[in-house]
Amino acid sequence: MTHSVRSATIDDAQAIAAIYAHHVLHGTATYEVVPPTEDETVEKVLAVTGRGWPFLVACDGDQVFGYAYATQFRDRPAYAYACENSIYVAYDRRGGGIGKLLLKALLEAAEAYGFRQMVAVIGGGEPASVALHGSCGFEQVGRLTGMGWKAGRWLDTVYMQMALGGGTATAPFAAGKD
Repeated sequence: MTHSVRSATIDDAQAIAAIYAHHVLHGTATYEVVPPTEDETVEKVLAVTGRGWPFLVACDGDQVFGYAYATQFRDRPAYAYACENSIYVAYDRRGGGIGKLLLKALLEAAEAYGFRQMVAVIGGGEPASVALHGSCGFEQVGRLTGMGWKAGRWLDTVYMQMALGGGTATAPFAAGKD
């Protein structure tokens, strides 16, 4: 199969919503319990891309089988250079390297945008997600125990982090502009 990664459009919303719905209904990587609608997914794609942040899809031809995006970590101005990622792969395509393909492309796109730190907030402490992020250079920086209740049990949230570009070695913009 030929796998490619490209920027998401609203035409991808149906596929993105279907991929995420499976994870919402059958997994613990997200703490949502009701899948967002296709219209809500369109709004999400527009909100992310409207800010210039990367929202990517992995495809085989025209078929979307994974997606990843980065959003500002928190909405306060001082967080402008820190982002949080989200990555989901179609349930029947997991384990084939698609997550790594998406994460590597997302790291490049987030750095090109100007983000200097990327944080992965991993619901359920999902071992596959922790391994994926670790394989791409993320370090575990924290674990919050019992943060979510889903699938009849308490779930931990794992925080992983990776510097982008110059990280904290330099200011994110020219001196005197802050």
